[in-house]
Amino acid sequence: MIDQDMLKEYAAGFGVTLDTAQLDAFDRYAALLVEWNKKMNLTAITEPREIVVKHFIDSLSLLSVYSIPQGARLVDVGTGAGFPSVPLKIARPDLNLTLLDSLNKRITFLQTVSEALGQDNECIHARAEEVGRGPDHREKYDVAVSRAVARLYELSEYCLPFVRIGGIFAAYKGNDCDKECVEARNAVHLLGGVQEAVKRLQLPDGSGRAIVLIKKRSQTSTKYPRPHVKIAKNPLV
Repeated sequence: MIDQDMLKEYAAGFGVTLDTAQLDAFDRYAALLVEWNKKMNLTAITEPREIVVKHFIDSLSLLSVYSIPQGARLVDVGTGAGFPSVPLKIARPDLNLTLLDSLNKRITFLQTVSEALGQDNECIHARAEEVGRGPDHREKYDVAVSRAVARLYELSEYCLPFVRIGGIFAAYKGNDCDKECVEARNAVHLLGGVQEAVKRLQLPDGSGRAIVLIKKRSQTSTKYPRPHVKIAKNPLV
């Protein structure tokens, strides 16, 4: 399905070493993605090289800019087809993943992928603002990640309530995210976080990627996260 040698080389360029079993896991993941995409809309990216670069390597790029603690509990908010968290777990089997998405068909796909790859992931069909209020998930994670397309101030309200004090929210953003970072400062502050760094990377196809690292420094007020309608109507800007 995919060129495993290319994946191995590109991953090494980001400081990630993949063995034969891990490369085979990525190959199975790619095959399932393409197969399931024929019956449901998971991704517009189905060409093998593009899957490697724009899904797998892009997801793994976090490992080159942030050292995720060993055995960390990680939640992927609005995970879609499992990016970035499932590739991160293939590279780092020690991670404990929770995959969260509001579309049940995607969760069914992710359960299939998790089983096929031998990953014991928790797959949850629910809205982030509902799960983020529950005692089992609120401020229980070392790391929250998201590649969702929402603005950073919205993503912060969805994601920061999951993160324990001292943990990190890593938002995958476009290279031109400076304006988003500025407009999100108030939201991040209100939610108990601080923007620690913006790490800019270049993917093997020449496209840019930025990862915004937000540190959780204090508890999130019980006012947040608000219902989706309020987040959309009255953003914390």
